[in-house]
Amino acid sequence: MKSYLAAAIQMTSLPELSKNLAQAEELIELAVRQGAELVGLPENFPFLGDEAAKIAQAEAIAQGSEKFLKRMAQRFQITLLGGGFPVPAGDGKVYNTALLIGPSGQELARYEKVHLFDVDLPDGNIYHESGIVLAGNQIPPVYPSKELGNLGLSVCYDVRFPELYRAMMQMGANVLFVPAAFTAFTGKDHWQVLLQARAIENTCYVVAPAQTGKHNSRRQSHGHAMIVDPWGVILADAGDRPGAAVAAINPTRLDQVRRQMPSLKHRVFI
Repeated sequence: MKSYLAAAIQMTSLPELSKNLAQAEELIELAVRQGAELVGLPENFPFLGDEAAKIAQAEAIAQGSEKFLKRMAQRFQITLLGGGFPVPAGDGKVYNTALLIGPSGQELARYEKVHLFDVDLPDGNIYHESGIVLAGNQIPPVYPSKELGNLGLSVCYDVRFPELYRAMMQMGANVLFVPAAFTAFTGKDHWQVLLQARAIENTCYVVAPAQTGKHNSRRQSHGHAMIVDPWGVILADAGDRPGAAVAAINPTRLDQVRRQMPSLKHRVFI
């Protein structure tokens, strides 16, 4: 594993595939110009809108997203994560799928979101992801890259389930992806602290791309795409506008933290 720059992209996705992919391309190029070799796009990067419309267009979104990710990875010679997009699963449902693509355009890893966001929030918004999404049933993959480290995949609501990340750490992960479309209501209180907790307890880097701003009259995302180091230090924060959080992933720092705080060696039960 070498030292390199990673980027967590922040978008304001809308219910229009072509506009979202154009925005994503702009932001990927921005990150690459800053030297990023590992780039993550947020959950719902190609489409964020009415659920019925998402289902109606799911096949086109899935095909368009996969082609786009492969083209961008090849064009910019980067490793690229598409942090969550609908892939038809049959019976009128989709998998919320994260896809990791290598610089040659090859698929490296695929993850179908396990934890679905079925929540009634105090602000009056009701989210029922399981209404259209079929939950995955596999522990997320950890892709071993000699240059970039062992990359663990997850999606948004997963971040509230620490056992998922502990399982990936046990599989060797040292860089954890948390692409998200965190709500504005929950994000203000929970987003940052959850990312820091997952980084600290597993002594891993966390790369967390995010959605931000208003997507329609009812839905608003928190923003603050981040990169967090294994000590829990926030290395980069994209704020509340579209852009990119870019920071170094440093194996020396990773080793230092794991030596100074060897909590992973002191586990008793798991």
